[in-house]
Amino acid sequence: MQTLNEMLEESKIFAKREALSPHFIPKRLISREKEIFNIEKALASSLKGERGRNLFIYGKTGTGKTICTRYVLDEIKAIPNTRAKISYINCKVYNSRYRVLNKVVGDHMPSYSKRGYGTVDLYEKLTSWIEEDGKILVVILDEIDGVKDLDDLIYTLTRMNSDIRNGGVTTVGISNRVSFKEALDPRSLSTLYETEMVFPPYYATDIYAIIKDRADEAFKSSVVGDDILHFIAASSAREGGDARLALKILSKSGEIAEESASAKITMAHAEAASKTADNEIVYDLISTLPMHHQLVLYSITILTKSGGSYRKLTDGNDVYLFSGEVYSRYKSISEGMNKEPKSERWYRKYISELAMEGLIVSLESSKGIRGHTKLIKLMYPADKIKEVLEHELFGRDEQQTKQG
Repeated sequence: MQTLNEMLEESKIFAKREALSPHFIPKRLISREKEIFNIEKALASSLKGERGRNLFIYGKTGTGKTICTRYVLDEIKAIPNTRAKISYINCKVYNSRYRVLNKVVGDHMPSYSKRGYGTVDLYEKLTSWIEEDGKILVVILDEIDGVKDLDDLIYTLTRMNSDIRNGGVTTVGISNRVSFKEALDPRSLSTLYETEMVFPPYYATDIYAIIKDRADEAFKSSVVGDDILHFIAASSAREGGDARLALKILSKSGEIAEESASAKITMAHAEAASKTADNEIVYDLISTLPMHHQLVLYSITILTKSGGSYRKLTDGNDVYLFSGEVYSRYKSISEGMNKEPKSERWYRKYISELAMEGLIVSLESSKGIRGHTKLIKLMYPADKIKEVLEHELFGRDEQQTKQG
């Protein structure tokens, strides 16, 4: 354990620790040249003062969606005399139509947003501001499926283009799920005129190149060897090509080396970091899930803690749940929160997507067990998952009073 004085001393490991942050934007983005070009192409008409298509960007966590978008935004900010005005919004924070509109107004008319106006007033102020000199407002909605009243927001933003005679609005949505649009009301879908992009997972060679580039900036000379970088790249590629996970492991490896007073990162440091970083990334992922995904996962977690009705059919080491009992619990919890539970068709989609994220395993039961049904198993410690979900769903103060 380091003392405070040791913590305040110059690091023997790190030269620029922030270079390993997922929010750090390097001077060049490796293995995403095509995606950057496509974002630039999609936004080019808006930068020329013309109404452009809306853009929707999809891809699993850690595939570079946000960093590429922010990279292009930095390019746009450097362009002189453009009529495009940018608002970047994290929809996990600004998670309603009102909050998004108020944030956009606050970005460009800060004194007006603090006056407590309602949604209609914000809408009228925005349209007037755009029309006064033909601005093109580009609204970037990161983690767009975090917006609770997404239909209303999409309809409002696209409706602006019908009400504005001079200028316009371009919406860029970023989501981990290609399927998120399927939940939109047909009224909202009919107003969209969009281009879609999908970011594929990184290969191990891509991840190696990314973390090598960041390591050169983040660490002092000779701190990390190529064997460590290849190990981290291969580990992250096996977990779905997640560059954020690789950066987390690399950063954690440096911290472990520093705490042990080592002058360089060893394989033992990297292996220890890999075990803890994976869990941290999972808990970060859970916080980005849409609400109904979280409610289904919470139902699985609660049932897992109670043992599940299928435990007696196993050796007792693993807890498998019947899909039907998970759906029943999900309905019960949703109704208890005054949320309309989704249909079984949507529930099956949520189960499939949670399995794709590696949070659960879903498999067909053997013959003779309640006919032909799915069995579901939680893949991470139930206590920690429950804690994270209760914070997300209910807030810190209510955690102790909710069921479980």
